[in-house]
Amino acid sequence: MYENPTRYSPSLPARVVAGTTVVELHGDIDLLTAPFLAERLDALTAGECPDLVVDLRAVSFIDCTGLGVLCRARNRVLDRHGRIRLVTQNACFLRLLRITGLAGVFEITPDLPASMEANVISVPTG
Repeated sequence: MYENPTRYSPSLPARVVAGTTVVELHGDIDLLTAPFLAERLDALTAGECPDLVVDLRAVSFIDCTGLGVLCRARNRVLDRHGRIRLVTQNACFLRLLRITGLAGVFEITPDLPASMEANVISVPTG
C-alpha cells in the first residue's frame, strides 16, 4: 500500500528564517490532502504581512484541488499585504501553471535561498 507522507502526517511542520515562514510539502497534494493543507496554510497566513515560502520540491503530484489550495493561500497572503513564493523545478507543475494561466501569478524560485536552509526555528503546528 502506498503511503503519502502529507496525507498521514498529524502536523505539517514549518520553520521561520529571518521573518519568513518556510513550509515543505511532500508526496501528493490532491483531493484527500487538500483540506488538511488548506487548514495549515490558513493558520500560517493568518497574521498581518505574512511572508510564506512553500517548498514543493518533494511533491510528486498535484491536482486541481491542490492548485486551488495554493491559489487560496496566495489570495490570503496578498489580502494581508504579504508575500508568497513557491519553490519548485518540477517541469510538470510548471507546465500546469502555464496551461492554467497561473504561471505569472506566483513568484517561483527553483531552490531555497541558502539563508533559508540554516538558522531554523520551529513554528508550532497546533
